[in-house]
Amino acid sequence: MDLTTIIFAVVGLLIGAGAGVLLATTVLRNALTKKSNQLLSEAKEKGEVIKKEKILQAKEKFLQMKSDYEKETNEKKRELQKAESKIQQQQQQINQRNEELQRKVNELKNQQQNLTNQQENLKNKEVELQKLQEEQRRKLEQISGLTVSEAKEQLKEAVKDEANAEAMILAKEIVEEARMSANQDAKKILLETIQRTASEHAIENTVSVFNIENDEIKGRIIGREGRNIRALESLTGVEIIIDDSPDAILLSGFDPIRREIARLSLQKLVTDGRIHPARIEEVVKKVEKQVEQEIIETGKRTVIDLGIHNLAPELIRMIGRMKYRSSYGQNLLQHSIEVAKLSSTMAAELGLNPKVAKRAGLLHDIDFELYPEQHCKKAPELLREGGVGDDMIYSVCSHGYGICCDVEPKHEMEKVLFAADELTGLIWSAALMRPSKSVSDMEVSSLKKKFKDKKFAAGCSRDVIRTGAERLGWELDKLFEE
Repeated sequence: MDLTTIIFAVVGLLIGAGAGVLLATTVLRNALTKKSNQLLSEAKEKGEVIKKEKILQAKEKFLQMKSDYEKETNEKKRELQKAESKIQQQQQQINQRNEELQRKVNELKNQQQNLTNQQENLKNKEVELQKLQEEQRRKLEQISGLTVSEAKEQLKEAVKDEANAEAMILAKEIVEEARMSANQDAKKILLETIQRTASEHAIENTVSVFNIENDEIKGRIIGREGRNIRALESLTGVEIIIDDSPDAILLSGFDPIRREIARLSLQKLVTDGRIHPARIEEVVKKVEKQVEQEIIETGKRTVIDLGIHNLAPELIRMIGRMKYRSSYGQNLLQHSIEVAKLSSTMAAELGLNPKVAKRAGLLHDIDFELYPEQHCKKAPELLREGGVGDDMIYSVCSHGYGICCDVEPKHEMEKVLFAADELTGLIWSAALMRPSKSVSDMEVSSLKKKFKDKKFAAGCSRDVIRTGAERLGWELDKLFEE
């Protein structure tokens, strides 16, 4: 290989290398340009996206600010409108008041002018009247031949005689009225005495008294515009009487249980201090449940104390309700317990079953609490519903023979109940008159004396007591001893 060839080969290699480098440079430049353009395009696209997002955010913020501004502006406008409306109303009221005042001022001026005119007219009439009186006096003196002083003396004498006659008539009327009211006063005093000496078991028929610490509580019980007292009366069915009676409120109603619910509700409300319709409704409901539970507990305690078993729950509840009812001034439950005990003692004396007699005595007034007007007539229905047998029902009804029913006591057990029922009333009345209020220290002679005194416990029929003793074949002395 010669030098020329080597040179051409080297030159060719150099030219090829240069061309390769140039080509590689060109390709790389094109690739970089393309990449640069691509990156620039992506950057522009991202920029556009960011720009759009920023613009949207800016628009949203602007719209939010605009909305907030509009809300605030509208709120201020509404407040301004309310203020303007209020000012206008106040201005109208002021104008109306001014017009009313002006009208009243005008009326007062007119009235004053009328009064002035009337006064002037009266003065003129007084002058005319004085003239007429003077003229009439002169004419009367001329006609009668009497002076004014002499006429006065005659008039005084006539008036004196007339007054004496009227005074005598009035005195007679006063004496008659005093005689008529004396009986009423005596009855009133007697009633007050009986009430003061009543035992702890006696209760009023229609009125209960709720004592309060001071009269300020009355206003709270009444409430604004009477809302509290109306709510109490509506929920309890009791009339609440708030008058000038010091430190006391009257609860009026024929149902003693409703009165007790009203009394306990008032007690809780006054103690708690919160008195408003919603609280009243809540307390009344609680007290109703409390009283109902107390009725059931009272009935259960009574039958347990007397040793009576297997009574229906509804009959036990009726016995518990007797605690709140009175009969002829005596508590109905206490009366039934006394009749049960006395019937048991008398039955044992006659060789009868004392437990049966005790059960009949306890149940004998079972219908009186709910149906006093149908006494002895409603009892069979109530007792049958309570699972009581026909013999016991007949015994219960027979105690009212000749009084409220025509069921005649025939069996010895029925005669025992008939005699015991009326006798317990006399014994209870006699016990009230004793210092001990008890029969434990009462002597038979004292009871006989009360029996003979027809004015004492007049509601207890002596004839029924005698009939009861006769039906048993006993003397009255033996009946009293038993």
